[in-house]
Amino acid sequence: MMRSTSSTIRTHGAAGSTRATRAAAALAAGALALSLAACGGSDNDKKSGDDHSGGATGGTGGGTTVTLPKLDGQTLEVAAVWTGGEQKNFKKVLAEFTKRTGAKVTFVPAQDPIINFLGSKIAGGQPPDVALLPQPGAIKQAVDKGWAKPLGPEAQAQLAKNYSQGWQDIGKVGGKQYGAYYKAANKSLIWYNAKVFENAGASEPKTWKDLLATAQTVYDSGVTPFSVGGADGWTLTDWFENIYLSQAGPEKYDQLAQHKIKWTDPSVKQALTTLAQIWSKKDYVAGGAKGALQTEFPVSVTQTFTGGDQPKAGMVFEGDFAQVNIGETKAKVGTDAKVFPFPAVGSSAPVVSGGDAAVILKDSKAAQALVTFLASSDAATIQAKLGGYLSPNKNVPNSAYPNEVQRKIAQALIASGDDFRFDMSDQAPQAFGGTPGKGEWKDLQDFLKNPSDVAGTQAKLEKDAAAAYGSGS
Repeated sequence: MMRSTSSTIRTHGAAGSTRATRAAAALAAGALALSLAACGGSDNDKKSGDDHSGGATGGTGGGTTVTLPKLDGQTLEVAAVWTGGEQKNFKKVLAEFTKRTGAKVTFVPAQDPIINFLGSKIAGGQPPDVALLPQPGAIKQAVDKGWAKPLGPEAQAQLAKNYSQGWQDIGKVGGKQYGAYYKAANKSLIWYNAKVFENAGASEPKTWKDLLATAQTVYDSGVTPFSVGGADGWTLTDWFENIYLSQAGPEKYDQLAQHKIKWTDPSVKQALTTLAQIWSKKDYVAGGAKGALQTEFPVSVTQTFTGGDQPKAGMVFEGDFAQVNIGETKAKVGTDAKVFPFPAVGSSAPVVSGGDAAVILKDSKAAQALVTFLASSDAATIQAKLGGYLSPNKNVPNSAYPNEVQRKIAQALIASGDDFRFDMSDQAPQAFGGTPGKGEWKDLQDFLKNPSDVAGTQAKLEKDAAAAYGSGS
């Protein structure tokens, strides 16, 4: 599964998270919109050796920028929920670590929620050395349970060198650095089949009203407008968060993320009602609600870009990491598969981010070295070149990204600095915001099934949130 990962950068309902993401999302949204508007070229329109960062990214990105110890004969296990191309590409990064240090690294596929997976491993006396945690809430839980170990001075030095303060802060708990955000996600993107739009005469929308008009235009051309990966509840939370952030604003977003306002608040009603403008039209969603609830995220992407000019849907909403799945089809990003920022529902377009942080569970010289490597520009540059990956590391050269669309998304992320909001469900206790079949994931799946029940959905969300926040789990 890829989640950024809801893959979709935030902390667990603490005041620190608000400070880390305090600036308005509008600034980053504007930068993203301008950047994506400039992308129209194909995958090969710029050579990989050309740096078009325009100063947004720095560093050399080549050679060795981090010193690692010799670890011959040592072994490490790294756990993450990544599958498919994402896992394959990360293993190449781990292989480079082995080449430089001599340590053997084994990737351990984890199940979501990863905290439960880690709990069973720890109970059995076999925890992995390092885990990639997709929620700041999970980092806090790992710290509260005594599992996570603070990062050493070498890893912290790489973070200070390569990351903005906001990205450093969201890996902290109680003022100590426990997480290094290796992977980021821009979760405010809608990908579309260029041929479908061309045949329909559809244009990229700027506002929610425009999006509804574009959807109707695509529908009138004989193609279902949207593909929704409803089997993975995190995709549905991302839909809600983008609408809520744009419509209710950053302050309300922070309050709801920390459960300082209830899910029965009128602002939630407004966002769900807006979301129902798409979800309530069964002909707007591929397979209707029933089909969407049986569609996992990777399929929601691939079915948008297969089938020639008659795919199962013309658009799919999700983060930059959708490129990994687009790459499994014959579609080329920038030509066959294009992208636009999530349209403004309120006064400005939203920018919702997500990410995966490396956390040490077994403190050792080798584990500290691995996280130091993952916090360096060396590791991130390797995976950037492989595609379908976005790094918050400001010293990854923009030219490392393999296509113009990805380069612009990366440039906008770095240029935005700390002006983002982290995925709301990832800030919540895992029982509410990160568990399949429970909490927000389940409640929004039920809402997709019955989008007319706004009040009932609010009541269920509030009941589940109150229980989870009250227990802290």
